Amino acid sequence: MLKKIFIGNNPLQQFWFHGLLLMAFGVVALVLQAPLLITVPFIIVLLPKVVQYTIAQTHQLFWLLLLLLPLSTEINITPSLGLDFPDELIMMLLTGLFLIQVIHQPRSFPIVVLKHPLFLLIVLQLCWMLICTYYSQNSVLSLKFFLAKIWYIIPFVVLPQYFIQSQSEFKKIALLLLLPMSLVVIQCLIRHALFNFSFEGIKQTLSPFFRNHVNYSAMLVCLMPIIWYMRKLTSKNNQYYKWLSAGLIVGLVALFFAYSRGAWVALILGIITAFIIYKKWMLKVMMMGTIIIALLIGWLASNQHYVQFAPNYEQTIFHSNLGEHLSSTTSLKDLSNAERFYRWVAGAKMFAAKPITGFGPNTFYDYYKNYAVDVFKTYVSNNPEHSSVHNYFLLMALEQGFIGLLLFCILLFIVLMYAQQLYHQLQHQVYKIVAIATGVIIVMIATINMMSDMIETDKIGSLFWLCVGILIVLSKELKLEQESIA
Repeated sequence: MLKKIFIGNNPLQQFWFHGLLLMAFGVVALVLQAPLLITVPFIIVLLPKVVQYTIAQTHQLFWLLLLLLPLSTEINITPSLGLDFPDELIMMLLTGLFLIQVIHQPRSFPIVVLKHPLFLLIVLQLCWMLICTYYSQNSVLSLKFFLAKIWYIIPFVVLPQYFIQSQSEFKKIALLLLLPMSLVVIQCLIRHALFNFSFEGIKQTLSPFFRNHVNYSAMLVCLMPIIWYMRKLTSKNNQYYKWLSAGLIVGLVALFFAYSRGAWVALILGIITAFIIYKKWMLKVMMMGTIIIALLIGWLASNQHYVQFAPNYEQTIFHSNLGEHLSSTTSLKDLSNAERFYRWVAGAKMFAAKPITGFGPNTFYDYYKNYAVDVFKTYVSNNPEHSSVHNYFLLMALEQGFIGLLLFCILLFIVLMYAQQLYHQLQHQVYKIVAIATGVIIVMIATINMMSDMIETDKIGSLFWLCVGILIVLSKELKLEQESIA
């Protein structure tokens, strides 16, 4: 306002105003020995333009978010507070802009979302999460978790309803995810080659984009269906077909050298899922899988059968050789799996202690050691990284109780049923391909989260909620197709 009063829109006056402002703050910064003050003039000049552009071009911010997902990195603001930069900042900004828009114009909220069963299930999840937050053992931590969930859901579930209006936007999403991930994969392979592609060397090649090879391989395998189906939609005479084929080969090579057993299993199950969707077997397979898992859990819990899987403390070590690593996995002597047993047992006992509302979202680390069984203890059980239970389904149960787990499983089942239904009912080939690819990615994410808890991370969590948002978009497209036929 002051800038407008004193200098108006005259370019020469603006030049002198900005120059004097920079000099003034430069002197103050020098006198007070506070170098950060020199940034104030730049903020005064640039912030209004950034805000104006952001409000006018919100859709560009959404596309930028997708582009930056594979490239973002984790930074620690404090020892207990971390941030995924810059993607999480953009999520918060998009969420804030959307909420301001809805408060100003409530009718701008997309009706297709409000009426969709998937969104209603998400709202139920959030309501129950809020109840669990109220009864949480640490309400502050749980409230932070709840807010973070909001700024994942709005950008990836709600905003796609505004920005995805045709098949070209689906291709744009694919390119914005694949191109930056390709750069990450290529630099990773080049750096890994310097370590002779060793099992131990993969850890040295992922910074700053990924925390470890598990996170890297998880996002890589979840993007494989995208490049596969883009190739399927591209004519062999098209020049891009060769690039997509080369990208697919490089991706598979990179996935192998990522040395992540969970990602390898996810790839296999993803291929099987495509066949299941094609054959319309999803409901039968899910029912059969649920029964098998329930029986397995029941057997482990009865008569303390789970104790049979207790590791030998002295023999359970980390192996730097891939062959030894795989051998120790099959003999249950691998350190990472042994540590999972340690946390799973603790998590199961936590769930038994508070089966209704759980301990509260984001509270596992603070309380699990009191419920741990020493016979499962390993060399890394002190857990300096503050990592979680390594099973997202168990994490939901112990932190949000049985109802929280049930709501998430229902959401997962309905998402997969929608993917199958949309694949068989949509007429447009691109939309059909998007539907089956979404179903495959969801199964891959679910598979990975049987041995980890990555839905709360920016890379995998964003993909999961984006898949949900895309299915809602496809539901709208199906309705338009049916209306045009009628």
